[in-house]
Amino acid sequence: MMNKTIPIIFGAAALIICSCNEKKTGEKPAVSYPTVVIDTTSRVLNTSYAATVTGCQTVEIRPQVEGILTKICIHEGDEVHKGQILFEIEPAQFQAAYDIAVANVNSAEASVSTARLVLDSNKELYDEKVISDFELNTAKNELAEAEARLRLAKAELEKAATNLSYTTVKSPVNGVASMIPYRVGALVRSTITDPLVTVSDDGDIYAYFSMSEKEMLEMVRQYGSLKSALEKMPEVEFKMSDGEIYPHPGKIDAVSGTINNSTGAISYRAIFPNPDRLLRDGGSGEVVIPSDYQGCIVIPQTATYELQDRVYVYRVADNKAVSTEINVLPNSNGREYVVTKGLQPGDTIVSEGAGLIKEGTIINPNIAGI
Repeated sequence: MMNKTIPIIFGAAALIICSCNEKKTGEKPAVSYPTVVIDTTSRVLNTSYAATVTGCQTVEIRPQVEGILTKICIHEGDEVHKGQILFEIEPAQFQAAYDIAVANVNSAEASVSTARLVLDSNKELYDEKVISDFELNTAKNELAEAEARLRLAKAELEKAATNLSYTTVKSPVNGVASMIPYRVGALVRSTITDPLVTVSDDGDIYAYFSMSEKEMLEMVRQYGSLKSALEKMPEVEFKMSDGEIYPHPGKIDAVSGTINNSTGAISYRAIFPNPDRLLRDGGSGEVVIPSDYQGCIVIPQTATYELQDRVYVYRVADNKAVSTEINVLPNSNGREYVVTKGLQPGDTIVSEGAGLIKEGTIINPNIAGI
């Protein structure tokens, strides 16, 4: 009986002694956490902006004269060329007006010829003192009036010829035709709501997007001026609506000179080559702008936790976790942050599980490095 009791007493005593030692030290046993030692590196971070796509030149084709649509010379979606005939409008009334204008010009030319003959004859008679100054001046005025009527007739002829030419509607640019809302037999005029067709020159594509004023100021500080930014900025990419990256990189080539009062944003334009006609006018996507950071501090996002919109990490000092506030860039690659303030090269931080640690936790570093 005594032999069984003695081990139990000693075991209890050992447990009490261990408990007393822990109370005396006031420290919990060190826990092993993955840590990294901060060093400088480089990263390229992408920032995406919603964008709308337009052809580099988009033209709404509208009739210049009123008439019945007699022929549609293209199919919807066709590639068209500058000067190509797109539509024909009934020309009968305009042809008649042209023929009348031609006849009026011929008549006016005959009147001028007659008035000139009369004036020449009157000059001879005047020299022979057969007629008076009044009759000579009258002949001169009749010639001037005939010449004025000729000029008017020629102007009417030019107008009639222009209107007749408008019955053949041609494309002013190269591009791709949109859908056509009209059919043969429709009455069209210059005031129609919808254009006959829209032709978009999509050999190059413009992507319009907006940046905040703050982002614009950061760009100016980085490059010195907006002009320098446009010249020195790297090529940009375009993420299409299906999530795929467009195969041809582009370049930001224009920026608005004013800030939108309602949104506080500034409009930018990027141009992309479009040899395969993969992008179409009216499309959408995202312009992806790369930012190259050299000599920066990069940490994994798993090393951070947030509190009241502030970002913190646990820095290891004297083997204890010390909560440290840091500033990071707003853009990231989804896995890492670029730190702009709060850490220095050589610092050691807990790289995972920061949300589970408390201030002062004893850390047994398991250094992995960045």
